[in-house]
Amino acid sequence: MLVVSLGIILVGAEAFTNSIEWLGQKLKLGAGAVGSLLAAVGTALPETVVPIIAFLGFREGTEGSDIGIGAILGAPFMLSTLAFFITGLAALIFRRSNEPLKLDTKVVQRDLQFFLFVFTIAILASFLGNQNYKTIAAWSLILAYVIYVVLTLRSNRGGHKEEKLASLYMARKADDPKMTAIVLQITMALVAIVFGAHGFVNAVQPIAADLGIPVFVLSLIITPVATELPEKFNSVLWIMRGKDTLAIGNLTGAMVFQSSIIPAIGIALTSWKLDTLALWSAFLAVGSAIIPVFSLRRKGAIHPTGLLMGGVFYLMFILTVLRFPSH
Repeated sequence: MLVVSLGIILVGAEAFTNSIEWLGQKLKLGAGAVGSLLAAVGTALPETVVPIIAFLGFREGTEGSDIGIGAILGAPFMLSTLAFFITGLAALIFRRSNEPLKLDTKVVQRDLQFFLFVFTIAILASFLGNQNYKTIAAWSLILAYVIYVVLTLRSNRGGHKEEKLASLYMARKADDPKMTAIVLQITMALVAIVFGAHGFVNAVQPIAADLGIPVFVLSLIITPVATELPEKFNSVLWIMRGKDTLAIGNLTGAMVFQSSIIPAIGIALTSWKLDTLALWSAFLAVGSAIIPVFSLRRKGAIHPTGLLMGGVFYLMFILTVLRFPSH
């Protein structure tokens, strides 16, 4: 089941990257908007569904709350640590050099700064005693994402460049495929991604249960490994093709979405009280994201080796879980 699910996700990711590039060209959007908005939100569907189902399915107990909050925090944590590491490693492997990634630095820097801003609000909301204040925080996160979308679209005006794209898989003979074919391929790819991620989680959960892994740790580590696979696969595919803005924007755009809209849902549907382990994972996610921000400010670029540091932060969390298994 693990192998089959991974194969389905990989096929879905390949079809998605192919069709989303065509959609961006049809809509005359720059690579920044395609990666940070279209690709990021599209591939965020699996990890978006998990916490919502958990909250609505276990409204009377704490198990659903633990699963949902773990999935919410796990998404940005995985993206800013393990996904950064995998993307940096892919760049080193395919290019055999540590040359700076060819990015639209304004897009990536804005994404990371928005992520740090909204994720900090989401974490600080845990310390608010009054639920009314938490509700205000939730609406603030939604408003922040709307502003982010507007700024991203504005900055990409005029950034569209006509380029020769690989044929749309559902219309291989068409030099200019119809919008209906593009949308149909995107839909089918997303269905495959969600189905594959669901199968992966179902295959991994019994193993985690046999090993005695707590529900929160399972939802924070195991589940996001599966649900974040689309972003990882997409970014590796785009790195292979030299489309670095799409590759990194796919990750950073998803980080913004999953640190604003999804936590807003969690704050609204739960008491949103984060324990020590949850706060530690959030701290590591922020720490890992700060590294490329500093690199952009000081050097105006991001190097593959800088992204590898995400693996260090991920390892720190794993070691914490192994050291204090009672959590």
